[in-house]
Parts: sequence; C-alpha cells; structure tokens
Amino acid sequence: MGTGNDHKYNEAREILGEYGIELERLSIERVEIQADEPEAIAEYSLKILNMDIPLLIEDAGLYIDKYQGFPGPYSSYVLRAIDNEGILKLMEGDGDRGAIYLSAIAYRDGDITATFRGEVKGEIAHEKRGTGGFGYDPIFIPTEGDGRTFGEMGVDEKAKISHRARAFKQLAEWLVKQV
Repeated sequence: MGTGNDHKYNEAREILGEYGIELERLSIERVEIQADEPEAIAEYSLKILNMDIPLLIEDAGLYIDKYQGFPGPYSSYVLRAIDNEGILKLMEGDGDRGAIYLSAIAYRDGDITATFRGEVKGEIAHEKRGTGGFGYDPIFIPTEGDGRTFGEMGVDEKAKISHRARAFKQLAEWLVKQV
C-alpha cells in the first residue's frame, strides 16, 4: 500500500489481516490529481506508478451535502488549512448537516486491476467529540451508529461501519476469490 498516513495503513492492515492477507507499506511519492470522485484519483495514482508488484492506492474524502460535496477531493487540503474547527465554523447555525465519507481503493497486480468503493452516510456534529480516529472523525456522526462520532468510537467499533473498512472488505473478499 502506498500511503504516508499511519492511520490509513494501520486500519487497512487490520482489516486485510482478518482475511489472512498481509499488507506492506511503501513510502512513495505519488501525484494526486484533482477529480470529483476518489476512484479517479486512486486509479490515476496507481496508473502512473511503474512498479512490478501488487499495489493499491486508497483515496478518501468527506462530502458535505449542503456544499455540493465540498470538501470532497480537497479533504486533505481543507483539513490542513482550516481543520475541523473551520468546517464547524462554516456550518455554524446550519440545519442541513448531512455528509458522506467516501473511500476508493485502486488495486493492480500485473494486468489485473480493480477498484472498490466504500461509503458511510452521516452528519456533521455541532462540536468536536472524541479523541479517537483521525481527520474528520471527531466531527462525523455515522447514521448507522448510536449518535457518537467516529472519534468517540474504538478502532474495532469504527472498523465495522467505516467507509475505509467497507472498501477494504470488498477488496479482501475479491482477493480471496482470485486465489
């Protein structure tokens, strides 16, 4: 897996490990294009990496309904620039707080390529809650949960419903069938 994010790598490694699949981390520089969908970003990054090993790239983002999916593909930049407090300030007083967390994985092994997408619907909290997770986890409340943010959930609990977990489970199930 090519990622500079420790949290993403650890989450992916744990999920794939449940299927008996080992994941190694590669420190690579990748070009991340700007596109509307995380699949396009992950697929492009994978396409330009000229490596003769099985490889996967994951891209994720937070898509806020009221703002037509913003920050979406700019999620990393927005998090660095204004952090969760900036998103909360932007949405202050808004009744429409719907959002979707999306994750896309592009996988390649020789001539075989596949892309997997995971998503979880939810809403943006009114304040940061919890110290777990990373990124937007302290402000994202999944619809399928009990009203807590991802930041308030334990790693195992979050992995049952997260966007990334869903995408990696799809990849794992597909890989198991390929053998």
